[in-house]
Amino acid sequence: MNIWEAYWLDILTTILGLIYIWLEYRASIALWLIGIIMPALDIILYWQHGLYGDAGMACYYTLAAVYGLFVWKFAKTRKKKEPLPITHMPLSKYLPATLFFFAAWGATYYVLITWTNSTVPLLDSFTNALSFVGMWALARKYIEQWFFWIVVDVVCSVLYIQKGIPFKAGLYGLYVVIAIAGYFKWKKLSTQSS
Repeated sequence: MNIWEAYWLDILTTILGLIYIWLEYRASIALWLIGIIMPALDIILYWQHGLYGDAGMACYYTLAAVYGLFVWKFAKTRKKKEPLPITHMPLSKYLPATLFFFAAWGATYYVLITWTNSTVPLLDSFTNALSFVGMWALARKYIEQWFFWIVVDVVCSVLYIQKGIPFKAGLYGLYVVIAIAGYFKWKKLSTQSS
């Protein structure tokens, strides 16, 4: 069996993931189109490898991409009729985001240990919960979304190596580097638009 036959879905979603992160780095609205297709395929990939939390997260990503596309396309600032700007996350959002993260982590962990045979429920549920917060912050164009993704990407890279999804593990390792660069890019874009 050749590499393509053994890993075609892993390779395809990795290629889509590279396109997605490049579009995110550029703050391009097209990222949401890839963000609908890629996680729909990831549902299958993760389920096949026993990453049930990630499979569920991929369902959420698909729906969140529809939401993100809507927000980026139609949300305007109140003062002007301009597209949603890249900004810092308001301090008032940190406590609710943190509380939501812990609630989502606990709920996802409970689901994984109760109704699946997951061998990595703690980390799988952790990345899921933090991804909820990351997608919300991305949809609102908060610069700090990159910090959430750096943590998620590091943990996912390790998980995917353990679960035998090598191309996706490499992609998430690359995501860490791109997320660091993306933070600085968005920071620059936010000061240019101020």
